[in-house]
Amino acid sequence: MASAELGQLREMFAAMPRDENATIEERRAGMEASVGIFPIPEGTEVTPVAVDGVPSEWVASPDARDDHAILYLHGGGYVIGSPATHRAMAAKLSQTSRAKLLVIDYRLAPETAFPGAVEDAVKAYRWLLSQGYAPEKLAISGDSAGGGLSVATLVSLRDAGLPLPKTAALLSPWSDLTGESETMTTRAEQDPMVQKDMLLMMAGLYLNGADPKTPLASPLFADLQNLPPMLVQVGDHETLLNDSLTLAERAKSAGVDVTLEVWDEMIHVWQLFYQMLPEGTQALDRIGEYLVEKWG
Repeated sequence: MASAELGQLREMFAAMPRDENATIEERRAGMEASVGIFPIPEGTEVTPVAVDGVPSEWVASPDARDDHAILYLHGGGYVIGSPATHRAMAAKLSQTSRAKLLVIDYRLAPETAFPGAVEDAVKAYRWLLSQGYAPEKLAISGDSAGGGLSVATLVSLRDAGLPLPKTAALLSPWSDLTGESETMTTRAEQDPMVQKDMLLMMAGLYLNGADPKTPLASPLFADLQNLPPMLVQVGDHETLLNDSLTLAERAKSAGVDVTLEVWDEMIHVWQLFYQMLPEGTQALDRIGEYLVEKWG
């Protein structure tokens, strides 16, 4: 049974004003105001860094190992979000994984359409290799759009013949930009955050006319062979539930070592709210354990 705090979080979402006609700038400011305000754990170091032209930041807990790093790709539908909106969660993940997180400010739509985000993520991973990080001590992770982008990045790296990171952790990944998944409808009343109309709007801005089934835009339709082991966490009350279930199924069919966790009653990227939600802390603890285990 979910915690009482989940009900309080749902009430908070219900009380938030929703403006379907909000501008992109207003939507970005709204995300900054809602999740960018969470404090980071004491002792966390946040260091701005230019990653081959991509503005980024290192987020490191006091116990983070210098030779272990996670390339983190934030969510926000490829349209909103930033390292600032995900800084607190990145700090907690650094704590649980004992690794540094490189959180990149990849280019967003509509200013930069597909495949700009993929290009920036690949560039960041190449930069990590150039800095001397060993692939077996690297991981890639992301939430929502950043989860889908993580898979697209792995596919792109594999196709380029680059050594892949040891593992991946995907939080409620948005892997299908068509919006045709069954749970877009069946979970609509249970999901306080993500609805089909909004997703299709963001997908349209990002795709800018590209086919939504293009593999690097919707990695659900990509060849997933030879990707590294991955953990997929998703909530049972998400409209994007099937994005995770089907991605995990297809990755397993392609021979990938997949660990799928469906969290009862959880909402989209509940980990972001770990300071309010016990299940958020539990999920981030679990991700840290998984990464440490895979790194060995």
